[in-house]
Amino acid sequence: MEISFRTKKLCRVFNSEELLLRKYGRENARVIMRRMAVLMAAPALSDVTTTKPERRHSLTGDRAGQFAVDLKQPYRLVFVPVGTPAPRLANGEEDLAWITAIQILAVEDYH
Repeated sequence: MEISFRTKKLCRVFNSEELLLRKYGRENARVIMRRMAVLMAAPALSDVTTTKPERRHSLTGDRAGQFAVDLKQPYRLVFVPVGTPAPRLANGEEDLAWITAIQILAVEDYH
């Protein structure tokens, strides 16, 4: 999957193990690197598992249209699809097999 970042600063942090460690701590930095490897290896968002450890899930309410994967509790890696909107399935949900590019928004505890 193609991955971009909301800001240049976020891109710089995610592309440096040293900066990841400094900003998010050893445990979360390791988990972030694993989640990024999973996201990059997935051909489409539908290929990212909805079970632990990644637990890809769509967000609701004022975060509708965003997705997240689990990091070290309570943190999540939050992202949005990029490009042409995916077609809708019969149940009204997006067909995640069409989402092949995402933009990382943040690492946060949104609970």
